[in-house]
Amino acid sequence: MATRTLVHVMRHGEVFNPEKVLYGRLPGYKLSELGLKMADRAAEYFKNNDLSLIVSSPLERAQQTAQPTALSHNLKPELEELIIEAENVFEGKRVSVGDGALRDPRNWWYLRNPIKPSWGEPYKKVADRMRTAIFSARDSAKGREALLVSHQLPIWIARLSAEGRSFVHDPRRRQCSLASVTTFVFENDSLVEVKYEEPSADLLKDASKISGA
Repeated sequence: MATRTLVHVMRHGEVFNPEKVLYGRLPGYKLSELGLKMADRAAEYFKNNDLSLIVSSPLERAQQTAQPTALSHNLKPELEELIIEAENVFEGKRVSVGDGALRDPRNWWYLRNPIKPSWGEPYKKVADRMRTAIFSARDSAKGREALLVSHQLPIWIARLSAEGRSFVHDPRRRQCSLASVTTFVFENDSLVEVKYEEPSADLLKDASKISGA
């Protein structure tokens, strides 16, 4: 019989970001009060799952999101650079449509190629590193389950790659809400399904409209 392994890839909870900047890989951005509730909700969601491994992006918001679930399963999260947020030249700036950095002609050069994209880490590079991390978690948790806590763009690109879809997309249409869980289902070494859940769906109505999440 095939060995079934689940790799859950979770987006972190809401971040305290009153400046509404794209914080990317900048240090010091931690979960808001609502984000902490989302982390607790995740622990409740996973309480009966057979988790043998928890891996977190090294950024504070991801580590905070992973912690309650790790405590409930008596696991110590491993930090993994491969699942960190994507690089972006607009870190620390306001990038809402019609606002801040995007209105400055000096920045338009960075918007010249949305396919690569020209403003940050190439989608293919993001897909490759996320695939490596997911496959490594699959191998480590063989026959059980693993949880990786990452960020919206890397998770979405990993899903597009797994489903054989184009990386070109509208960021507003990503199916990857705060504290959502995208699950990669493997039978032996083969990916057979990708599933999506929103354990904090009822909390999203209270989330701030922030950039760089």
